[in-house]
Amino acid sequence: MASDPTIRNFQDLVSPAYANADPTSLHIRASSLLARLKALNRSANAATRTHKQATADARQEMDQTHLGLQNLLYEKRHLEREIDKCRQFASIYQDVPLHSLQDFQELAPPEARTPDVFENQHQIMLNRLSFELAERQRLDLRRKELLVRKEDLLKQSKIKLATVESVKLQIDTLMKARLFFSFCAAADIQKKVDELVPPLLSPSAATTPAPT
Repeated sequence: MASDPTIRNFQDLVSPAYANADPTSLHIRASSLLARLKALNRSANAATRTHKQATADARQEMDQTHLGLQNLLYEKRHLEREIDKCRQFASIYQDVPLHSLQDFQELAPPEARTPDVFENQHQIMLNRLSFELAERQRLDLRRKELLVRKEDLLKQSKIKLATVESVKLQIDTLMKARLFFSFCAAADIQKKVDELVPPLLSPSAATTPAPT
């Protein structure tokens, strides 16, 4: 402000150079300089208000930004805690025996083992779990099919065993009947022979004279 021409002009009015100057002209000049000074004051006040408003707006924006940053930091810490909880969480999939990675690469469907998948460890684990589930479902279905076939074979075996036992029983019955009929037939034959052929006399009986 000290370098402003109005201030210098005011300083000149009180300098010895204007000691003998006309008071009227000095009054007019002083009034003009005073009006100019008031205008400068109003401009300074307006500039001050403008700067104060700009400062207030900047402070409010900075406060909002700081608040937003604090919210982001809070959310970051919250997410970090949640991530730590997830990492420490003992999920059942960690205890599930899976196919080895080599078996997965050989047996899994092509869309489950693309190069893009192997760039993402999380996606690899998801695909391995899905493949393991599909394989277990397939094997369980096969197990059930084999159980049904086993039951059918057991039923057929029981039927065949019952048939064999029945045949054995019939054979035993036939054999017993055959032996019985053979014995009866032999007895009948012997009886007929005895009837047709008189019994032979013993030697002592043949030499004994008949009584007179």
